[in-house]
Amino acid sequence: MRILSLVALVLGIAAIVFGVLFMVQANTGHNEIITSIVPLTEDQINPQYDAVSAKYNQVMAAEEPAIQGGTAAPSAMYNYLSAMRGQLGLAKANIGTVKAIRMIGYVNIAIGIGMAFVGFVLYRKSAA
Repeated sequence: MRILSLVALVLGIAAIVFGVLFMVQANTGHNEIITSIVPLTEDQINPQYDAVSAKYNQVMAAEEPAIQGGTAAPSAMYNYLSAMRGQLGLAKANIGTVKAIRMIGYVNIAIGIGMAFVGFVLYRKSAA
């Protein structure tokens, strides 16, 4: 019983350590994303993406038949909107990934605290 309680205690401490590491990495990644999207702020990403995507769809509907038919090349605006849409989409995805990693860190810390507490209680109980 003591070995099982020690295993639970060690796994709990390991989960806490991994949770803290996830939190640190998530914060570092979030800071990197924020500095790479300047002059936009995080709350401006979704509206900006929606606006660029709507304009891209309009330009694409107008130009795509000629491009597919081989009678015209994509315009500079088409290329610009395509690139902006891709960059903003990647920023949205990266922000979502950072939020998920941060949530995993919270969950790991909570599970680790619970496991460490149970392991400690079982160890104390088996010692008595």
